[in-house]
Amino acid sequence: MTAHGPGPHDRHDHDHDHDHDEDGYSGPATLLVAGRALDVEVRLTGCFQPLDGRYHWYGRLAPDARLSALVAGRPVPVTVCTPHGRAEGQLSDPDLWQRLRVEGTSTPPFTAMATPGPEN
Repeated sequence: MTAHGPGPHDRHDHDHDHDHDEDGYSGPATLLVAGRALDVEVRLTGCFQPLDGRYHWYGRLAPDARLSALVAGRPVPVTVCTPHGRAEGQLSDPDLWQRLRVEGTSTPPFTAMATPGPEN
């Protein structure tokens, strides 16, 4: 770094294209799962997949003992509701910190960038 900004040797040539084509949401959400409504914190992201022509969204939930007990390590259908929308998905795969994975293939429960639609 020089006094006038990054020097020629400070430039990083990393491929970050994927950082720019993903949408996302972090914040409060309500999960409708197994007949119950649970308030949780989520971190979601997603992108349009040209191979199958659909939008895939996914993320992790903040650890929640009530939710972990309800899911018990098996895939469970869920509706994710955020201030920006709602979507059907599935809960699964707790990580080492007991954050459950949530994923769906549909319009996401957050505002997404415009995605290509089917050609008419």
